[in-house]
Amino acid sequence: MIRHGADHVFASKEGEVTDADIDAIMAEGEKRTEELRKKLEGLGESALRNFTLDAPMPSIYNFEGENYKEKQFQGITHWIEPPKRERKANYAVDAYFREALRVSEPKAPKAPRPPKQPNIQDFQFYPPRLFELLEKEIYAYRKSIGYKVPRNIDLSPAEAKRQQEEEQKKIDEGEPLSEEEIEEKEKLLQQGFTNWSKRDFNQFIKANEKWGRDDIENISKEVEGKTPEEVIEYSAVFWERCNELQDIERIMAQIERGEAKIQRRISIKKALDAKMARYKAPFHQLRIAYGTNKGKNYTEEEDRFLVCMLHKLGFDKENVYEELRYACRQAPQFRFDWFLKSRTAMELQRRCNTLITLIERENAELEEKERQEKRKRGPRAGTPKGTQKRKADGTPDGRGRPKKKKA
Repeated sequence: MIRHGADHVFASKEGEVTDADIDAIMAEGEKRTEELRKKLEGLGESALRNFTLDAPMPSIYNFEGENYKEKQFQGITHWIEPPKRERKANYAVDAYFREALRVSEPKAPKAPRPPKQPNIQDFQFYPPRLFELLEKEIYAYRKSIGYKVPRNIDLSPAEAKRQQEEEQKKIDEGEPLSEEEIEEKEKLLQQGFTNWSKRDFNQFIKANEKWGRDDIENISKEVEGKTPEEVIEYSAVFWERCNELQDIERIMAQIERGEAKIQRRISIKKALDAKMARYKAPFHQLRIAYGTNKGKNYTEEEDRFLVCMLHKLGFDKENVYEELRYACRQAPQFRFDWFLKSRTAMELQRRCNTLITLIERENAELEEKERQEKRKRGPRAGTPKGTQKRKADGTPDGRGRPKKKKA
């Protein structure tokens, strides 16, 4: 419309454009429409087939009137090769400062040992006499090679000198084993637990941590490659001679931590049993004394279900919280409770630990209240003196006459 003058018609005022002008414009439009229609009718299928939008463009090989397509490439005759890159090692900060800040002298090498001496471990529990013979053999070997004990730089000069003289004196007085002692050593080498490796020993310690030192039946099943009889025999010797081990403090602390966890599980199980015993239908009647620790996320119905289901599944079970999570998802009363159904096993465990703490506190308060009531009541009053127990039928009364039986 703008192209063919319609804007002039719309913008004009009255009197400027007459009906004759409008008729002329309409006639001109009809004329142009007829010309375009005839032009399109003249275009056949061949014209449409050859239709293209690409504009003709000159060859890319033509530049400033010269065609470079036919010319051959001439390589560079003189090539100057760039220098090779020097690759430097990465800057190791730890290694640099380890060397730069080294202030102490390197430690003295270990004292030599006889080349054919057997490698025995303390957890194999060989007889103590064997260690005496091996030590004597070591001192004799060091004397034979002329070994001199170095001074320990970590000690004070006086203490280091005294220790050096004592060790050197033992070496100077060392004598080789006699034939009887060699034969005795061979016999003693067969008396320890030679078939127990470090792996077997670690499994034995972990089994004691898991089951407690008294549950030897389950401990004997945990050590792979050993029969229950072998484990029982080793356990008896271990608890008899455990003080001979070098790291006995760490081992005992590890076992005691495991036993403390076992006792904790037992006390929690007792607390849950005592709580459940107060209700006939715990899933509907159980109440938890929250105090000020109720929280805002879990409802009382959810907490009741968690406590009851935890007691039903068994608190001391290995994967109890995974089973509890599955039970929450399958419970029909929580089919629309997306908060509880989306909790992970770890989150359910944290919530159950909080509820167990509340239950233990409630049980302790009830026990304390019962003790106070017993103290208030005091001992039961005894029967008054002179009273006699009711005698059986047919026994003589106080005057020696038999009682008459009622008809």
